[in-house]
Amino acid sequence: MTIMVRNQTRNTVLADAADVADTSEKRRTGLLKHTGLEPGQGLWIVPCESVHSFFMKFAIDLVYLDRQKKVKRVRHRMVPWRMSACLTAHSILELPAGVVAATGTQKGDQLEIVEQH
Repeated sequence: MTIMVRNQTRNTVLADAADVADTSEKRRTGLLKHTGLEPGQGLWIVPCESVHSFFMKFAIDLVYLDRQKKVKRVRHRMVPWRMSACLTAHSILELPAGVVAATGTQKGDQLEIVEQH
């Protein structure tokens, strides 16, 4: 299953072909097997409140969401070998570096997640 992620507050699209990591195995693997993310791609990890970029090969943007998909926090361009957490988050959206800035996404924005078939 892939999803489209839209920022309703700013009327922008963060991803139109993101994957969902909703099992223990998918959450453990995350983006570790990837060599990069193309525009429109991403990974929504649910449930999740913290991630690491150990062994990753590229930087990513992070968007921390509550249960209502409201942005709790953003992190721009997290490089490999880092950790990041937001203990009040319910899920995390991992995106290509630069997407958060390009879409103007910030704390308090409301996101919409739609399944693509």
